[in-house]
Amino acid sequence: MGRVIAAGVALGLCGVLLGAPPASAQSGSAPSGSLGVQVSIDRRPIADVTVPIDPAKQVELQVVATNPGTAPVKVRSVRLSGVALALTFFAYDTTAPFEVPARGSTTRTFVLDLGDLAGQATGLLPSSVELLDAQRATLGEATTVADVQGSFWSVYGVFGLAMLVLTVLAWLTALLALARHRLAPNRWRRGLRFLPAGFGTGLVAVISLSVLRLVPPEPAIEIPVVLGAAAIAFLLGYLTPHPAAPAAAAAGDGATVRLPVPSTQEFTR
Repeated sequence: MGRVIAAGVALGLCGVLLGAPPASAQSGSAPSGSLGVQVSIDRRPIADVTVPIDPAKQVELQVVATNPGTAPVKVRSVRLSGVALALTFFAYDTTAPFEVPARGSTTRTFVLDLGDLAGQATGLLPSSVELLDAQRATLGEATTVADVQGSFWSVYGVFGLAMLVLTVLAWLTALLALARHRLAPNRWRRGLRFLPAGFGTGLVAVISLSVLRLVPPEPAIEIPVVLGAAAIAFLLGYLTPHPAAPAAAAAGDGATVRLPVPSTQEFTR
């Protein structure tokens, strides 16, 4: 049971640490004729602000693409997506081909129906609007934080509940092993026994802050929180008492103490 819980928590951790490539790698893979992108949602610029998105209403998305290059760039589609813990929880692609002239700009306006977003995400999510070419490569993007007013029972909310259950089970198994003196004698192995519970605690904290609309799960926040919680849990396991000590004490209390019998000597007259 403990291995299953550890595997579930480890999958969530791998999604955080390995799921998303670095920003430099993403920008490096973009075509040479990349575009500058400015986006407004419901006529409000999304740069450096939190954008509320109500799935019950249609969203007006305005994109201004600027081409600083010397050759025109063809855009095939526009993508609106939201990511948390390196996992994409919603993505909407709109196919609307247009061309951005060299050293010029083009403005396009789209109306998006996000009705099913309520069942996909809720809370604060890092989001982006990308311009894609015919090969689905990113020509340019604008990033923001979306305040998705979705359902608590959305995919994102259920994912958080699942991580909470796994984390509670991980702590219970580790603490029960401690109470029953079944932890490994080696301190490092005892620390590793508590490590999945720490990872799970960090993931639950990140998701909870996002759903409660306090802090978005951006890499600069989620990675230190998860690794910090894991380090604390490992330290707790490392500092737990040696499991053989209580057993030895109990054995000493119940042992029979034999007093030495004085030796007898024979005297001859």
